[in-house]
Amino acid sequence: MNRGWHPLAFTMLSPRLRVLRPVIQGASLRSIATGTSSVPQLRPTANAGNRRHSSTGESKQGPNTGKQDPKSSKEPRPDTTAQFLTWGAAFTTSLLLLERYFYGPPSQRTKADEKPVPQGYGSPRDFELAIESLEMELSHLGEDGVSTNPDDLHAHGFSVNDYHEGVAHTVVVYPQSTDDVVKIVQIATNYRMPITPYSGATSLEGHVRGHQAGGICVDMSRMDKIIEIHAEDSDLVCQPGARWADINDTLKEKGIPLFFPASDPAPTATIGGMFSTGCSGTNAVRYGTAKGEWFLNATIVLPSGEVIKTRRRSRKSSAGIDTTKLFIGAEGTLGIITEVTIRLAPVLPTTVAVAQFPSVRAATEAVGEIMNSGVGIQCVELVDDVFMQATNAYGVSKRKWPEKDSLFFKFQGPTPTSLKETAEVVNRIVKKYGATNFELARNKEEAEELWADRKNAHYSGLALLPGGKGWPTDVCVPVSKLPDLVAETKEDLARIGLKTTIVGHVGDGNFHALLLFKTDEERERAHGAVKRMVKRAIALDGTCTGEHGVGIGKKEYLVEELGEGTVKLMKTIKKTLDPLNLFNPGKLYPDDEEPKPTKNTKH
Repeated sequence: MNRGWHPLAFTMLSPRLRVLRPVIQGASLRSIATGTSSVPQLRPTANAGNRRHSSTGESKQGPNTGKQDPKSSKEPRPDTTAQFLTWGAAFTTSLLLLERYFYGPPSQRTKADEKPVPQGYGSPRDFELAIESLEMELSHLGEDGVSTNPDDLHAHGFSVNDYHEGVAHTVVVYPQSTDDVVKIVQIATNYRMPITPYSGATSLEGHVRGHQAGGICVDMSRMDKIIEIHAEDSDLVCQPGARWADINDTLKEKGIPLFFPASDPAPTATIGGMFSTGCSGTNAVRYGTAKGEWFLNATIVLPSGEVIKTRRRSRKSSAGIDTTKLFIGAEGTLGIITEVTIRLAPVLPTTVAVAQFPSVRAATEAVGEIMNSGVGIQCVELVDDVFMQATNAYGVSKRKWPEKDSLFFKFQGPTPTSLKETAEVVNRIVKKYGATNFELARNKEEAEELWADRKNAHYSGLALLPGGKGWPTDVCVPVSKLPDLVAETKEDLARIGLKTTIVGHVGDGNFHALLLFKTDEERERAHGAVKRMVKRAIALDGTCTGEHGVGIGKKEYLVEELGEGTVKLMKTIKKTLDPLNLFNPGKLYPDDEEPKPTKNTKH
């Protein structure tokens, strides 16, 4: 730290003061101020036994002899010694405070060849000591339980799913229990080391980027157990590393006719990540999002190291604030989830249908009437004409699709008869809006084939630009505003010359765009288009992110979307729970410190 003029005399004294620091720091402020007995005492010499005075000033020979040691008058009086040490301690402490003022705390000082560290975080040496502590305290995790392998650090600090810039972590740790996480948090706090929770890494907004100061990446992949299944209560307890797809497969294998419906993201998405981002997917139109009632409670390690359980397992409770929801969508900035209880829903018969439309507006208006009819819709997906062109180019589908704006439906009902009735109602409505080629799956296998064409959206999109890459993003608006947003976005993308596929969860106004590019210049064009898309969505009373979360990619829009008061409240909660700003710093909160730009060379 540079605070201007450094007095020469102080500079010369500084090394000597550091030697005295342990002695002075051992004395309490009270003793320094008052001269009480807690001030360090002089040790007696070997021949001092006959000279040492009692606390009353009487000679060693006893209080009633009337004789005084003739040498005693030459020794310093005890109160004089205490005063001497008191004033000496006060003087030295003052110099140490001056040293701290000019040079900063020891952990923040750097040598000439060292890079300065951000205010409030530990030094590189602190982080080295932290890693040593992690290796010692977590030795039971095995040789690979604490990793500083460069490839491991890079893989955890960057993502193939997005193009946000950032830095790698200092160390990756693989805990296996809540106790392990507590130890990690305690060590991180002791050495002022940032912590980034890491789950399935399907994030699109840079949630797992490292911090510029360095830090600990806490990989929850080894905490992936299903702990308890309560089929009779339709709920399940699991660790955060459990994948939603694996949970549903396990229930099916056990013959339990239940599933976790809160979302339908990437198959590798985990419960912890879904919880932390408040995500959703194709099932949201029927079952809602992760911010609904699908997470009953959670066990969380707070930045203080304290472990809390947010509530009991009952299906409902009106006992105070729902603290579970405080952490849903907090993106690992308020605590680390180590156990979750999730609700389950009954598995019902489903089938799939597809219809083509003359325009996005016609398709959207048809969906509005269908949803208000009350028929059993589990999913309804809007795809544009470019998406259907991409599906044909990808070559995996068994069909040659009409390259028109289309809707993919997944119907749900208690019986096959109910599915047939739903299909009849939907067919009748879509024809009113100009739909053609309404195709209903004839059996389960055909339904899976049709739905697979929708789920292959990412790879189908990339087929439009061989050798290219895609920037994925999403926004969400009121359903009635979706046609305007899609139309304006497509016009913008055509103007800048970027191919893009559009897929929307039209039942709730959420749509995704995959912007294709090859060169760095095209990538910058794509980034600019994403920013304009977000601005349009917010102007239409929508959100910058329907289901991907904020991370570092969308945090600049939060004040515009939520308002200064709401963002201030979020920051107040953050500062209260995490005053050192160690938990996933640089994410979610506007104006928070961001990772410094570092190109992801392995993209």
